[in-house]
Amino acid sequence: MSQQQDIGLLNWFGFGFNGFGQICSRSEFKTDSESIKVTSPLLLKLCYGAVNQKGESNLTSAERSVNIGASWSRRATIHLNGDSYVCLSGFGSNSADGDRCDHVLESRGCTDALINESCLTLSFVDKIEGWCHQQHKKALVWKMDLHTPDTTGIVHSLRLPLVPGGYIASKPPFFRPLPPDLQAVHLALGTEHVILLSACGTVYTWGSGSHGQLGHGSLVDGKEPRAVEALWGVPMSTVAAGGWHSACISAGGDLYIWGWNESGQLGLPSKGLKEERLNVKRTEQTRQDEGESSKDVLISVQAFPALIDIARETEITKVSCGSRHTAAISSTGNLYTWGWGNYGQLGHGSECSSDEPMLVAYFSSHGLWVQDVVCGLWNTFVRAVQRKNSPS
Repeated sequence: MSQQQDIGLLNWFGFGFNGFGQICSRSEFKTDSESIKVTSPLLLKLCYGAVNQKGESNLTSAERSVNIGASWSRRATIHLNGDSYVCLSGFGSNSADGDRCDHVLESRGCTDALINESCLTLSFVDKIEGWCHQQHKKALVWKMDLHTPDTTGIVHSLRLPLVPGGYIASKPPFFRPLPPDLQAVHLALGTEHVILLSACGTVYTWGSGSHGQLGHGSLVDGKEPRAVEALWGVPMSTVAAGGWHSACISAGGDLYIWGWNESGQLGLPSKGLKEERLNVKRTEQTRQDEGESSKDVLISVQAFPALIDIARETEITKVSCGSRHTAAISSTGNLYTWGWGNYGQLGHGSECSSDEPMLVAYFSSHGLWVQDVVCGLWNTFVRAVQRKNSPS
């Protein structure tokens, strides 16, 4: 695909899996294969401004406040300025062509939104709602009223999936209570596990531990939140969860990561990737000879947090995890990605995977400062501004 990208002051880009048009219209590509795998950052066509009763937007301004949420097959664009609302692209939307937004009228006035394959969760000042959005069909599947007025601003500061008293899961029962003494300020959901950050910077995990994603040094499941002891004494500022791996950033800008490393998503030498690169059938004797002569330390599962050195002279400010890939932003406004890249979700112009953090050259070469990154399961979305308008 050849596209002249008109880059303004503030923009969102997408790359990776586009099988349902959640990044852009598949009709813009010459072949089906090209339309499914977007291997380089592509400027998203977003609508801006207020929405009328017909779901029409009246403004186009790159200075509007916009967040992105992503699941495997859909993208939610969350407009927070003025009359806030959400629009959907991809599977289940009325316009799954990537160029037009399916405006969710029920979202008007929302303060936050969370998208997954089950439903669209909307947060309001006085309630939380979960909507099932399928093509030509939508239904309110659950609702929680917030009976206590938010006079402290605490509720307003919570970001989904956190809600007062608990969090919103991706499967029923959607509301899951949390012990009040955890004082949760950030929470992320993996495929089968949960990672939580407390107000004092302590990291807790629970759920499936089959791939070491809980960080307790074992592959044992955990039913209740348990502090990751290896991180005690190091206050954290944010957490992230992938399919079967976890990550967090310390207050000093260090990145810690653990769990499954099949595709190099931890940024550590991957046995799975090495075998993939060889891509030849070897006899048992050849394997033995190679094993005896190899000095490589290959990691399939990392059950304790590992410190990842991405850019030696900079701190890490943001991390996001996909199913089997990871993306991080440095304090110098650069984006690094690694892990599974079969759909182009690493943004390097190829379908190659990597077990080493690699700079996404597109943004630096276009004079862009990366501000935010959101990983879907098989794709990546990035917010960037011109470096002359960056906070540096």
